[in-house]
Amino acid sequence: MSKLNIGLIGAGRIGQVHAATIAYRVASAQLAAVTDPIASAAQAVASKFRIPNIAAHYSDIIADPNIDAVLICTPTDTHAEIIQAAAAAGKHIFCEKPVALDLAQTDAAVNAAERAGVKLQLGFNRRFDANYARARQAVTSGEIGQLRTLHLISRDPAPPPISYVKVSGGIFLDMTIHDWDMARFLTGSEIVEVYVQGGVMVDSAIGDAGDIDTHVTLLRFANGVIGTVDNCRQAVYGYDQRVELFGSKGAINTQNNYPNNSVLSTADSVHRDLPLNFFMTRYTEAYAAEIEAFVASVVNDTPVAVSGQDGRAALLVGLAAKQSYLEGKPVRLTR
Repeated sequence: MSKLNIGLIGAGRIGQVHAATIAYRVASAQLAAVTDPIASAAQAVASKFRIPNIAAHYSDIIADPNIDAVLICTPTDTHAEIIQAAAAAGKHIFCEKPVALDLAQTDAAVNAAERAGVKLQLGFNRRFDANYARARQAVTSGEIGQLRTLHLISRDPAPPPISYVKVSGGIFLDMTIHDWDMARFLTGSEIVEVYVQGGVMVDSAIGDAGDIDTHVTLLRFANGVIGTVDNCRQAVYGYDQRVELFGSKGAINTQNNYPNNSVLSTADSVHRDLPLNFFMTRYTEAYAAEIEAFVASVVNDTPVAVSGQDGRAALLVGLAAKQSYLEGKPVRLTR
């Protein structure tokens, strides 16, 4: 069969990562066009990855009858609009998370894709990480028995620019949204209640922007499991990504990834280098695997690994978490 023709919408950092995956790792697909509001960015990506067409606007890619699918790697506030346009044109869709920052826009976009009968996969890349996949396997296989508790740690090496904080939807929607999804993925159950304790402990400017930078959130799941999510915008030692799952027959935990496995031993100390310091290096393989999975689902007409409804569920938890923090009490989720 001929290759799947994909249009890249957004030539920024994550767009380039996905372009590299298509160009170098996915034999059954090819990038047929690229667009970006910054023309020089689109030109650079087209040159680097030998993309034959540079479109002036995303609508040109969507209107192209030779394009089978699109990768949406644009700012969050454009996702819902582009998803709906692509769905109406019958294009399969991979979109970075979240779909939108509110339920109304999210529902409109997800429903549009479902009505059109096109694939819609969201970019929750951590599901494709080998560490987390193994932890999930320990649950589904029964290796650790009946799951009792979950503890997720996710701390960034440094906070994002204040300009980003002001438009991102806040920590619960731009950072912890990965953990909401990971909590659902690892437990195989829906989150039914959240209770947040948080504050501004890293940078007062984050508080001035209306956000917090540190929180611990208690979760209760539909299957009775109790969980915690531990987030901070700054971990001086690197990108801190760990999880523990505890069950009736045992436990499984994941550690951070490191640039090497060397341990230095001297008369003064035994130590190793710091963990990987950036999400792009920590999750390099996961980013590639999610695109490979998307292409496979389109080519083989199988369900996507992370659906629009998964994105909606994570957003719902994020909105409840923000409410819990503002009100200072547990919040039950409503669907």
